[in-house]
Amino acid sequence: MTADDDTLFDFPCRFPIKAMGLANNDIRPTVAALVREHAADVSDEDIQVTPSRNGKYVSVTVTITATSREQLDTIYLALNDHDAIVMTL
Repeated sequence: MTADDDTLFDFPCRFPIKAMGLANNDIRPTVAALVREHAADVSDEDIQVTPSRNGKYVSVTVTITATSREQLDTIYLALNDHDAIVMTL
């Protein structure tokens, strides 16, 4: 099995990346900037912001055209390393 065989994705493909943080921090621009470092073709229409039920958290979903598993791993590492990001999915 090669490295390409162990993935469930057929690249390139559309892929939603979700990051969550506290609602009192404006994490939309932070998430957008971190994702755009590795997926430059992200437009504002590709970004959705959803508050949690209790309003304490906000999730930012950025849908990208993923080109490789390595690209996705790099994006998730960048998001997880940022202090404003509580969780990624």
